[in-house]
Formats: sequence, C-alpha cells, structure tokens
Amino acid sequence: MAQNQPLIEVRDLVVDYGRKKKTRALHGVTFAVEPGETVGFIGANGAGKSTAIKTVMGFVFPTTGEAKLFGYPPSDSRSRLRVGYLPEVALYYPFMKARELLELYGGLSGMNRADLKSRIPNLLERVGLGGKGESLLRQFSKGMQQRLGIAQSMIADPDLLIFDELSSGLDPLGRHDLRDVLLELKSRGRTIFFSSHELSEVESLCDRVIIIHKGRIVKQARVADLMEPLNQYVIDFRLNGSAMPDAVAAENPQLENGIHTLNLRELDLYTKLLGALSDSGCEVIRTSSKTRSLEAYYTELVRGEDAA
Repeated sequence: MAQNQPLIEVRDLVVDYGRKKKTRALHGVTFAVEPGETVGFIGANGAGKSTAIKTVMGFVFPTTGEAKLFGYPPSDSRSRLRVGYLPEVALYYPFMKARELLELYGGLSGMNRADLKSRIPNLLERVGLGGKGESLLRQFSKGMQQRLGIAQSMIADPDLLIFDELSSGLDPLGRHDLRDVLLELKSRGRTIFFSSHELSEVESLCDRVIIIHKGRIVKQARVADLMEPLNQYVIDFRLNGSAMPDAVAAENPQLENGIHTLNLRELDLYTKLLGALSDSGCEVIRTSSKTRSLEAYYTELVRGEDAA
C-alpha cells in the first residue's frame, strides 16, 4: 500500500440483486476513506449502506466498478489483514463463552495465546462486559452481543474498523460507553468507517459524513463544513443617530419599524460586527443564535432529493 493512499476506495460501484428481475442497489457510487479519518455513512433503510459495506468487505460482488481495501481488491486476503469488522447482524454460537469467541477471532487474526490471554479481560472491560468472559453467549442480551461484537472487531487492534449499524441494540448508556471507546481509538490514529441511524452520534464523532440515498451518494462533506452554514446568528439594532459601520452595511441588514436585523452564518463575523456596532454608538437591542442539527439537514436534503 502506497503512503497516504486511501484505506477504502470505491469507484463507480454498481450492484444489482436478482437474476431475472434485477434490482439496482447501488448506482455508480464513488467515495474514499483516508488514513486517520472517522467517517459516518448515513442513509435511510434500503439506501444501500449495507450493500456498499458488504461489497468493500468482499461479501457482495459488484456488477461494475470496483472497491479496494488498503489498495487491494476485497478478494485478496491481504485486504482484510488489518481490518476489524462488525456486520449489521452479528450471529455468534450460543454455546460459546465470550472469552472463547474472542480467542477464536483473535486466532483467525494471527494472535498467539499469550497475547490473547492478556488482552481479552481488558478489552471486555472497555466495552462494558467486564467479568463476563466465562458467560455463555446464549445468556447475553442483544445489547451485550453488540458490545461483544465491537470487542471482536477490536481484538487484533486493527488499523481500520468498519461497523455496519454501529449502535444497533445499544441503550443510551451503551452508546455513551461506545462513544468513549471510539474517541480513544480515534486519538490513537485508527481509521473508523461506520453506518448509523444515530445522527447525533455521527455529528459528535465524525470528521466527515457521506450521505447515500436510494443507492446514490448525494453529499460528502467534512462535518465542520457541513454544520457551519446550518448555524445562524442574529443581531437586532437601532442606529439612534449613529452612522452604520461600513462592515455592517456590507451585510445588507433588513429594516422593519426602525429596527435593523443582521442574519449571519459565521461566528467570527458575528463577533466582529457586534463589536463594530458597540463602538459606533448603535443600540444593540438583542442577539440570538439558531443551530440546526445534522438530522434536520439530512431530512431536508433527502426530501429535496425525493422531490427532484
């Protein structure tokens, strides 16, 4: 793998299901995930998230286009040596113990018994399953199985983690604990790519989001760049005989009943103009801010796509 090469590359990916009557799940999807990024993959049920992830992992074959992991096609065993993966539905042997399951996955990843013995108790503790190593999996709730699935994806300390529906089955406490685990992995430079319905989770964890709708990528952006225009800062002021500062006039404030109103998108500009108004002797009547969530943006974007 070349230095600084994307860990995940998807180019013009088309996936059809069915033989006689084909259903197109992905329509020419293209995206990449760079080293060290945490990327959220969001979309409604049936949008194509799981299909894209399964194609990247080599479980689904594309009709056309290509997917690569660490520069290798999914069919190449080298592509998955440094990947931890959690499927949308993880099914484990109910008669196994949690420790045994992690030993199985660790062994498949090439870990030796000594390393597994020292790593498993700490890993179970990190995902909220401390002391459960000798418990049978048939005794685990859905949330506990999800925590164990996250542990198995981390067992070999991979460079890249791919999660399909990351917080599925987790209660609020579980999501909080998971967020702490992911933030710790992120601080160590691990690359994380996950799909999720919890948009607040995506907003708080991710550097970038990829939005898919009906098998097409409709938006790719850094979270900071996406959220900045969603914020609005409002200043209501009167001139009271003072001259309007040039910087304020340049923003074309609205005038109604003797009150001027500025609607601004940038926090730095809001702070600058507020200072300019105070220095000029204008009367600032009120200030306010309005912040829209990623969920509100996503809903508006998808509805706009449907309307189009």
